[in-house]
Amino acid sequence: MREIGERYLRKIYYNLKTCALWLFMAGLTGVGVGAFSSAFSFCLKKVTMLRGEYPFLLYFLPAGGIVIVLLYHLCGVRQDKGTNIIMTAVHGKDQDVPAYMAPLIFAATIITHLFGGSAGREGAALQMGASIGNTIGRLFKFEEGDRKLLVMSGMSAAFSAVFGTPLAAAIFPMEMISVGIMHYAALVPCLFSSLIGAGISGKLGLSAEHFTIVEIPEFGLKPAVLIIVLGILCALISMTFCVFLHEAEHWYRRFFKNPYIRILAASLILIGLTLVTGTRAYNGSSMGLIEQAIEGHVPYEAFFLKAVFTAVTLGAGYKGGEIVPTLCVGATFGCAVGMLLGFSPSLCAACGMIALFAGVTNCPVSS
Repeated sequence: MREIGERYLRKIYYNLKTCALWLFMAGLTGVGVGAFSSAFSFCLKKVTMLRGEYPFLLYFLPAGGIVIVLLYHLCGVRQDKGTNIIMTAVHGKDQDVPAYMAPLIFAATIITHLFGGSAGREGAALQMGASIGNTIGRLFKFEEGDRKLLVMSGMSAAFSAVFGTPLAAAIFPMEMISVGIMHYAALVPCLFSSLIGAGISGKLGLSAEHFTIVEIPEFGLKPAVLIIVLGILCALISMTFCVFLHEAEHWYRRFFKNPYIRILAASLILIGLTLVTGTRAYNGSSMGLIEQAIEGHVPYEAFFLKAVFTAVTLGAGYKGGEIVPTLCVGATFGCAVGMLLGFSPSLCAACGMIALFAGVTNCPVSS
């Protein structure tokens, strides 16, 4: 009996020690990534304000593109895999997330937003968080399997600091890494680092985006059927949007072998599209379009134009992410469907955001 008791005590001690270690490491990752991501969010807000105050910055988009390609060339990145580098790193396919990825994607995303490229911010945040988490793991000489957990913790902290949604941010990396599989081993460190990342962001005065649904109809058969129809339509739009993104990159590489020529061509296309549409609403992250959609009024073609702008931008090599554009496409599409059906465009916009996010990322729980 004494031996059994001692064995259980050793097991309890080991579990407590392991828990304390991971809480410390997750906290350290949350602090580092939270501070870095908060600086990133602050810079993004500043450059977005600058772009609004000085519309002529759009015409420097070609120069910005050249700088991005040059930066990646100087860092030895010949073919950027974007967020795919994170997935391959977590799956252990002889791929690591280098330390230089954090400042590199930081600078490239700021340049993209400053000059009017249509992109989000979460792709950059996830890569920054993964890079910092992996670097911390290396500094503490963690084994490969444990470093993967720190990579996911860093992603949670970054996503939480940028978006201000700690619970969704804790689940998102666990869910996105493998479709249909939840990596529950990372739950505690991801949740802890996510909460710390959000706390640091809040303390530094960065607030999350808030939208108020204007009208929520009473639940009934007709509203339920209409929302189901909207969900099915959003599934189709999400597939179409993914095809846009993949095909744009494919066609760029087919017709423009040189990355400098490729990004110059994209910049000229973006400038032309902006002048033809007569609005700057589709440049940057387009948070203004999301606000209009939640208020219940957007142009019917807004979702299509945002998808085109984003595909042209990201396919050529400009940096950012797909999630905020996805939310924008979903919100504007949902609002358009609501206006056509005469059924609460504001609620349809909110549901469209969620449905398209789920369709594009394959993350229904985070959604």
